[in-house]
Amino acid sequence: MIGIIATLKVQEGKNAELEAVFHDLAAKVKASEPGALVYDLFKCRSEPNTYKVMEAYRDQAAFEHHASTDYFKAGFPRLKACLDGALGVEMLDGVA
Repeated sequence: MIGIIATLKVQEGKNAELEAVFHDLAAKVKASEPGALVYDLFKCRSEPNTYKVMEAYRDQAAFEHHASTDYFKAGFPRLKACLDGALGVEMLDGVA
C-alpha cells in the first residue's frame, strides 16, 4: 500500500474554491478508481488556511493510474492555483 499526505496552504479567500475543486475531483476518484482506498480532504483546526489531503492506494500501479487520469490532470492545476506557496507532499509505504 502507498500513502500520501499532502499539505496545502491556501491563499486568503480561496478556501471555498479549493474545497469545491477537491470535492469534484474526489467524487471522480471514488467513482472511478477502485485502487484508491482513501482520498479525503481535511482542514487544520489551528490553521484555517491549511488543509491536508490523505490518500492511500492499493499499490504503485493504482497510484500511477490516478496520476494519469484526465480528471486529475485537469483538476490539479485548479488546486494549485488556490495555493499560497508550494505543495508539501509526504510519500509513505504501508507496513504489514
